[in-house]
Amino acid sequence: MKAVVLAGGYATRLWPITRNRPKMLLPVGEQTVIDRILAELDADERIDEVFVSTNERFAETFDEHLADSPFEKPQLSVEETVDEGQKLGVIGALSQLVDREGLDEDDLLVVAGDNLISFDIAEFLDFFEQQGTTSLAAYDVGSRERAKQYGLVELDGTEVVDFEEKPAEPSSTLVSIACYAFPAADVRFGEYLEDDNSPDEPGWFIQWLQKRRCVRAFTFEEAWFDIGTPESYLDAVAWALGGDSVVAADATVENSTIGENVHVMGGARVTDSTLERSLVFPGTTIEDSDLRDSIVDRETLVCGLSLSGALVGAHSQLP
Repeated sequence: MKAVVLAGGYATRLWPITRNRPKMLLPVGEQTVIDRILAELDADERIDEVFVSTNERFAETFDEHLADSPFEKPQLSVEETVDEGQKLGVIGALSQLVDREGLDEDDLLVVAGDNLISFDIAEFLDFFEQQGTTSLAAYDVGSRERAKQYGLVELDGTEVVDFEEKPAEPSSTLVSIACYAFPAADVRFGEYLEDDNSPDEPGWFIQWLQKRRCVRAFTFEEAWFDIGTPESYLDAVAWALGGDSVVAADATVENSTIGENVHVMGGARVTDSTLERSLVFPGTTIEDSDLRDSIVDRETLVCGLSLSGALVGAHSQLP
């Protein structure tokens, strides 16, 4: 079985934090988002190759990251885009990757590299093997308004009997997350695109496939975070830290209060300040300030300010 980890987005909703870095490499606790996934794929003997699908803009960053990682299976597969306006769409990129890497004869696991999921991917693959058909992971988001952003799943037991991508009026709150397993016979992205269907969200492909093949759903109840906004990123960090805080060994904290769900990274310096549910990236200095629900990027100075819900770009000086 082959695996594709989707890492081609530009994460504009997280700018300036992700203007020059892929969001999949943002830290969540002691690991990056994507490393949590790669570690599981590397350990599963059913997966013999892992392709990290990214764009030309971030290819070098991912190449360096993978070279420094302990993982043996991942390799880059690069789509020819450099900005948001050139995006191929997820299905467009997958179709090109399958052709480029010759994956049309293998079962295929596809998972988003910005997903923080609480279940083990091995459990999902166990389910896929037991069912013997295309499988997706489904989660109850608990809000019809939030369900409008995803693919709505209607089940009879484990079988998907209806699937609607981005419904205007959701009838429930059970949605598909970006974790799919396809038998080789269902890796039909090219056929789907030849019918002039949307190349964008993978849910459109699932909606098309579900009308032609049996699709089953693996449901889970613990936690799932789609890291696309500052709020969801901070929520994911808070879940991973569980109320604790992380201060790097080479960071300096003096005369300061470090509250819950705070991550102070290497070389940062925090003095005479209070931090709650915030991230301070490497080399940053926080002096005489109050930070809540904020993200301060690397090599930045924040002095004498009270910030709430702030995104501060790298190499800034405030005030």
